Amino acid sequence: MSEQNRRLVLAQRPTGMVDDTIVRLETEDAPEAKTGQAVVRVTHLSIDPTIRTWMDDAPGYLPPIEIGAVVRSGGLGTVVSSQNDDFPVGATVFGMLGWQDYALLDGTPGEGQVVPDGMDPTAVLSVFGVTGMTAYFGLLDIGEPKEGATVVVSGAAGATGSVVGQIAKIKGAANVVGIAGSDEKCAWLVDELGFDAAINYKTENVAKRLHELCPEGIDIYFDNVGGEILDAALGQLAMKGRVVCCGAISAYNDREASPGLQNYFTLITKRARMEGFLILDYVDRFGEAQGELFGWVLEGKLKHAVHVVEGLEHAPDGLNLLFTGGNTGKVIVEL
Repeated sequence: MSEQNRRLVLAQRPTGMVDDTIVRLETEDAPEAKTGQAVVRVTHLSIDPTIRTWMDDAPGYLPPIEIGAVVRSGGLGTVVSSQNDDFPVGATVFGMLGWQDYALLDGTPGEGQVVPDGMDPTAVLSVFGVTGMTAYFGLLDIGEPKEGATVVVSGAAGATGSVVGQIAKIKGAANVVGIAGSDEKCAWLVDELGFDAAINYKTENVAKRLHELCPEGIDIYFDNVGGEILDAALGQLAMKGRVVCCGAISAYNDREASPGLQNYFTLITKRARMEGFLILDYVDRFGEAQGELFGWVLEGKLKHAVHVVEGLEHAPDGLNLLFTGGNTGKVIVEL
């Protein structure tokens, strides 16, 4: 009898949080490797806000997940059978493995990357993975920080935001302010990660606090949330300020809920720039970023936190944490 493959498939398009009416657990025989293929036993899943956008029937940088298809997700796993020399049995592989126990690599260029032996899987999926790459290139290439800059980060206690703030300090920012959703998270940002200040958006007036904490204006605003917090940051931009558009998680569960921006005209009066980016544009430079990030981690300049959820069946719960604020750092599902 062959191994069984549990798969979480998209049952219907969500309109809010993801539950068992949206994602359905199915079981089938595990795939078998044919010529040029390899089978990976998935061990860890990367839980990212973009997964929620892929569930919608809306245009994006990748096509929507089809109804009945395995939920798309990055992950790590071990090669258990192979007829592809690039993926030897026993190797650890990172790729778009999906919410399932076994994934089949068919030899398509770029579909998987062998991870060096001994790497901490949580670090591979966070600070050295897409999270770290997003923070690194978003801040450095789009934000273009300069010595003495004032940098504000929303979603600052999340996987990407927490790394952004630390890189800003490493690169000489004089004032780094994080925006998060609890006093505990704000304390973590300041006491553990070295942010200069933090704002609890649930209990404080964000626009007022930004005015107090950034009296000369915001040179770089790294936006992970969109909505009202983005609008508040726009109102406090410095001359020639830059807004890095990384995500808009406040609107992912309800595209109609986000009001229009009131302070967009600041982009004109402050001669500011607002620019989005996709990490896919930087794939050929990942090695450059990983090398520098690895050095900062070894030197103790860069820390990362993970929130581990146990069990494939709880992957939807892990995704929902990103929208309830129940996590600190990177959410990872361990199978």
